[in-house]
Amino acid sequence: MKRTGLATLVALGVLPATASAQTPPPAPTPAPPAPAPATATMAVSALDTLDGAAFTSRSFTARVVMKPYVANETAVLRVYRGNKKIRVKTLTFKPVAGGTAGVATLKVKSAKAGTIALRASHAATPGLGTVRTKTTKVTVVRPFATTGSRGPAVRILQSKLAAMKYVVPRTGVYDGGTARAVMAWRKVAGLSRTYTATSEVFNGLLAGKGQFKVRHPKDGRHVEARLNSQVLALVNGSKVERIYHTSSGAPATPTIRGKFRVYRKDPGTNAKGMVDSAYFIRGYAIHGYASVPPYNASHGCLRVPVPNARAIYDWLRLGDVVWVEA
Repeated sequence: MKRTGLATLVALGVLPATASAQTPPPAPTPAPPAPAPATATMAVSALDTLDGAAFTSRSFTARVVMKPYVANETAVLRVYRGNKKIRVKTLTFKPVAGGTAGVATLKVKSAKAGTIALRASHAATPGLGTVRTKTTKVTVVRPFATTGSRGPAVRILQSKLAAMKYVVPRTGVYDGGTARAVMAWRKVAGLSRTYTATSEVFNGLLAGKGQFKVRHPKDGRHVEARLNSQVLALVNGSKVERIYHTSSGAPATPTIRGKFRVYRKDPGTNAKGMVDSAYFIRGYAIHGYASVPPYNASHGCLRVPVPNARAIYDWLRLGDVVWVEA
């Protein structure tokens, strides 16, 4: 019998067709590798603070910025006071700067004084790698200061008073000069006349209250004394240069009202205890005195604290206008 080939056997049905499939099937084409997650940078900052500080009565804004912006990515912001975690929030970024960065914000408030630490992190996803921020710290202080106080609250207080032209030292210590400036501001703002900076003072300053409004800008360098407020301002045109706490004439010896000019200047201390006097009509003068209460108590002159007398005396020139009004 002749040997029959495989093809013949398959054709005759003796062997199944699969018997001829000796060549293995081609291997599947491998899928392309997934793209690596994007590398990002992220930073957290504190907005609405005052020289890096915040008050227990007011919130500030924590702002997280990520570059680049990747849609639907989030970050977790953790807020600590000391070693205690007080808040955790997942934030979703919104595109800014033409989509080159993402920004997310959160209002933060602490009922207690202390150091607040802000940290944000993003866990790796298919679209974005792991990224963490450095820690940003905010000092939270009580909005209160009085004689002997020092630190951020006092520095903020002095900065705000100085910006409004109240004469105040910038030492970070609540001294006599700071107390007098607070008194002058309280008078203009219409608050009770004390030397303490309460939350009412801080909130008022931050809201822009206590601005001295010039009434006589056409008089050039001049003085505007307000008897109702018991304050005195040195003004150059429409610009307030300095504001002082003062005490005018008592009800029995009231200060004369009107428009006057400085006609005489006497340096030093006279027999009546008047220091560095600038006379504007008859015996009425702007001068330093040992006692300058929050109310009108003089014999008719405009008393100013002795530590302020020389600066006012040097600023005034003969012929300068002095307005004395309610």
